[in-house]
Amino acid sequence: MNLEEYKGVYVFAQQVDNEISSIAFELLGKAKDLAKDLSTDVTAVLIGSDIKGLADQLAEYGADKVIVVDDPELKNYRTEPYAHALASVINQYKPEIMLVGATAIGRDLGPRVSARVATGLTADCTVLEIGDFPLQAVPGQEQLHNQLLMTRPAFGGNTIATIACPYNRPQMATVRAGVMQKIDPIKGAKAVVEEFNPGFTPDNKYVEILDIVKSVAETVDIMDAKILVSGGRGVGSPENFKILEELAEVLGGTVSCSRAVVDSGWKPKDLQVGQTGKTVRPNVYFAIGISGAIQHVAGMEESDIIVAINKDADAPIFDVADYGVVGDLNKIVPKLTEALKAEIAATK
Repeated sequence: MNLEEYKGVYVFAQQVDNEISSIAFELLGKAKDLAKDLSTDVTAVLIGSDIKGLADQLAEYGADKVIVVDDPELKNYRTEPYAHALASVINQYKPEIMLVGATAIGRDLGPRVSARVATGLTADCTVLEIGDFPLQAVPGQEQLHNQLLMTRPAFGGNTIATIACPYNRPQMATVRAGVMQKIDPIKGAKAVVEEFNPGFTPDNKYVEILDIVKSVAETVDIMDAKILVSGGRGVGSPENFKILEELAEVLGGTVSCSRAVVDSGWKPKDLQVGQTGKTVRPNVYFAIGISGAIQHVAGMEESDIIVAINKDADAPIFDVADYGVVGDLNKIVPKLTEALKAEIAATK
């Protein structure tokens, strides 16, 4: 493999029902940073049917070029045609870096494509940066520069691993939604659009979709919430979440929770924050009755303001909190709610 042939930072721009997923814009934001360090450009790979009109949106969020793979076989996501499409793009254009969102689609697509193009894949990355590998020079071993260093939690979140793929290309990573930040859209930006179709020949590997049933979400997506009131096992019971819901209502926020709460059956998984839940970046995050295990912190540490309420003064959550209150949440949270109600009423 001639590594010098591989250039550019590429992003799989996931779209569903001809609507680009937010993760694509987040990855483009990170791709811009990586491309700047490598003095290269950013390319979005848009796969689907009748989707060329979406290219301008990708340009507004940082794509210098958009490769469009448009075919009726790609109307709905299916593993085989999508893997064929993305692998063909990689083989044709030879990107140095290929980023894929760690969505349900991306987690299915990424590993299959990496196997087809004979490269590695680091899953669920939380940090991506350009640097040297090995990280520290080793006597007798060449230190390679301008490598993609991919950092992710390992061993159940008890340690952090930084992984590189120095001898194969592209360097591939999947990134969880909410981890990277999208740039402010550049209105009127245009990208170079290039159409590419490797050809599709359906065979017995092509799944036939008989019906698509869409679920209707009854709750607000916690990833979109500006204020989150999050509860852990320390809340004590599902009934006790009532006081958190009252606080959230006063603030115009949304209730979320830790994994322990989901495992106990108190709240649905859609509300879970953390390494095995969702990564959130609200303006304000209340961590109530949450000890602060690294798996949970990984999902909320980028919040603008973190307020922790816990009876254990030594709880790890206080290490990441901007404001901390040590005491009984059953007494503190209702008083906080009443004080906020009074403050809001006084301003009307």
